[in-house]
Amino acid sequence: MNTAELLVQCLENEGVEYIFGLPGEENLQLLQALRRSSIQFITTRHEQGAAFMADVYGRLTGKAGVCLSTLGPGATNLMTGVADAYLDRAPLVAITGQVGTDRMHIESHQYLDLVAMFAPVTKWNAQIVRPSNTPEIVRKAFKIAQTEKPGAVHIDLPENIAEMDVQGAPLRRDSQEKIYASMQSIQQAAVAISQATNPMILVGNGAIRGRASEALTEFATQLNIPVANTFMGKGVIPYTHPLALWTFGLQQRDYITCAMETADLIIAVGYDLIEYSPKRWNPDGKLPILHINLTHAEVDSSYIPKVEVIGDISDSLHEILNRVKRQGRPQPPALKVREDIRADYEQYADDYGFPVKPQKLIYDLRQVLGPEDIVISDVGAHKMWIARNYHCLRPNTCLISNGFAAMGIAIPGALAAKLVHPNRKVVAATGDGGFMMNCQELETALRIGTPFVTIIFNDGGYGLIEWKQMNYYGESSFIHFSNPDFVKLAESMGLKGYRVESTEDLVPTLKTALDDDVPAVIDCPVDYRENLLFSQKTGDLTCLI
Repeated sequence: MNTAELLVQCLENEGVEYIFGLPGEENLQLLQALRRSSIQFITTRHEQGAAFMADVYGRLTGKAGVCLSTLGPGATNLMTGVADAYLDRAPLVAITGQVGTDRMHIESHQYLDLVAMFAPVTKWNAQIVRPSNTPEIVRKAFKIAQTEKPGAVHIDLPENIAEMDVQGAPLRRDSQEKIYASMQSIQQAAVAISQATNPMILVGNGAIRGRASEALTEFATQLNIPVANTFMGKGVIPYTHPLALWTFGLQQRDYITCAMETADLIIAVGYDLIEYSPKRWNPDGKLPILHINLTHAEVDSSYIPKVEVIGDISDSLHEILNRVKRQGRPQPPALKVREDIRADYEQYADDYGFPVKPQKLIYDLRQVLGPEDIVISDVGAHKMWIARNYHCLRPNTCLISNGFAAMGIAIPGALAAKLVHPNRKVVAATGDGGFMMNCQELETALRIGTPFVTIIFNDGGYGLIEWKQMNYYGESSFIHFSNPDFVKLAESMGLKGYRVESTEDLVPTLKTALDDDVPAVIDCPVDYRENLLFSQKTGDLTCLI
């Protein structure tokens, strides 16, 4: 047995189902070992796509997704997706090929110090230089990747080490016992909530990772406390719940900002500062904060909790609930904005202006998809509208890259989502800019039989940057480009292609595409004049709570 074969045995021991990646000269031994493995190797068209697939797989399952590249440019291509997993707290193991150890001391073709290069975007990384250390390195990689806060790790395998003979076996996986909060912190949290007049819950992605949706919903319901979620916390509480204030985190004033201004205690549940900086909602640091999470709060002058409750989130919420005394459970003032939020959302139900307003496109998408269906959002102007207007009944049914905010994630991410949940409808929502970054992975989706719908918010430019430029300078520059015929492009790849010619066509086109047995692409012109209208409206917003 050689080192590559032992490494594959270790990956099997970790329960790895898929490895996403590209073949290369320096990972030949590993690829050969995978031929005799239970692991399915999925050949992608770009290493960035492979890393994004592993990223989304990890986020949906809680198990580390695995991606593979060769050395040099293959590894540098991998890095964007690895960084996304690192900052979006998705468990991921990246494996790179490398030159032999006998070439590392001199200038060598395609050689880069990958351990040093990946260090800033991983929780931990290592190079295998002793074949016998392989089981320890793999076990440590997966343990670190999957432990809170989860994230990316990296293993570098030199080609001469990969082919060396070795004896060894995978290490036993240790169970991760739940950690429970101290009774002192539980009691302090209960007192803080009991004394608050207008508490408000801010829930983040940690509550999804901690599977705390049911506990959070019961906690809010019993105590009559309104809940706003971050972009990455969608669905922790169903958007139809009367206490749900929907999504918070736009970099502009919005209705939920008004609700936040009435609060005298922010109960941050599973919230990570990287999801939305507290300097935007608590700039002077005066809002009292109760931090309930699996890990301690990051140090930030705008986020200094008066109480930290560190442990299993569901258990913490249950124990606090049993100790809180809120007489009469008064009607929270913040709920007054819920009527405004819903009215703003519903006004686009019958808006048939063309090009399609982004609010209308997202409204119709919500009507067509079921509670368990999944939307993967790319990054761009459409992301802001999806964050604000696409609402969820279940956790992990709308995934938004918001830690690293990487363009190009939607299509490879949708492929991974379809692998994890083959019986659900999956939609990749992307701008025309993001689409052209990783559209080649639609061929991968066709080849491996993972049909999903890609809907392109087409405006012929980098709409989010234009939005920012117009807000700052009143003019835009360097953001426009031309596009191919997306329908013909899809058809040339063996996919189904559709173009929305009128807003009335949108729902029937979506329904048809979602029933296709091959990946489908919908080209939908959007009216991004709504971006500046939204900025103007929120700029004039007066809180009347």
